[in-house]
Amino acid sequence: MIKTLTSLLFICCFHFSFPLTAATKPDLLLAEVYNGNIDVQQYWVSEKLDGVRAFWDGKQLISRGGNLIAAPQWFVADFPAQKLDGELWLGRNKFAETLSIVSKTTPLDSEWQQIRYYIFELPDAKDTFTERIEVMQRLVQQQNSRYLTLVPQFRVADNAALLAKLSELEQAGAEGLMLHQQNALYQTGRSSDLLKLKSYQDTEAEVTGYRPGKGKYQGMVGALIVKTPEGKEFAIGSGLTDALRQTPPEIGTVITYRYNGYTNNGIPRFARFLRVRQEF
Repeated sequence: MIKTLTSLLFICCFHFSFPLTAATKPDLLLAEVYNGNIDVQQYWVSEKLDGVRAFWDGKQLISRGGNLIAAPQWFVADFPAQKLDGELWLGRNKFAETLSIVSKTTPLDSEWQQIRYYIFELPDAKDTFTERIEVMQRLVQQQNSRYLTLVPQFRVADNAALLAKLSELEQAGAEGLMLHQQNALYQTGRSSDLLKLKSYQDTEAEVTGYRPGKGKYQGMVGALIVKTPEGKEFAIGSGLTDALRQTPPEIGTVITYRYNGYTNNGIPRFARFLRVRQEF
């Protein structure tokens, strides 16, 4: 009964209520994983935002998956004609809410007023990344849009300072850090010029069932039963909000979870739900 009810509720709450409008899928710069074998003084560092990545082609916003984002006209009215790459961001640990807002084909003004477009790249620009930061700063100042802002970029002295900053931001709810090589020219595809750093590992698994909740979670889902691509099944209860326990991802949904290593049986340690995989 709980599977049927919660699956139906999830379809209403988490799946897109309207058909998406396809656009040309943007070719973007993608990050590799930081491995510690770099001179961090050669990199700019920024917080890794857990928003919805969006490409501005000079006229419209397009998702990483190649769907048009129906932003209100007043939201993008003061955006430049120049191409931009960034994140539509509501705040830390609010990915689900952000995705719900920006995936609607009929936008709600009251929801979009909470969103900001944080830019971190200038696609097709010919300058180094350091020079591109200066151009982005000028763009944001010139456009004078309350909805357009720049992801803050900063420096660290060494790897110890980098890890200390990572710990500080993660404790405040951040997802991690991004490192961008200062002299890198713009390119698309996965590149070591852009690195992502998190204190934990994350990967994906498919929801195969539910474990009933107990105590204060009576009548709700206590944990998701998931299966890895390698066929390992285990439960994830940590990280689930009350809303997710009431309307959990339907069976067959792919989720992203974080973990810290593996047990002797190959089961992820300290698995914690992060989000439903972004298909948008």
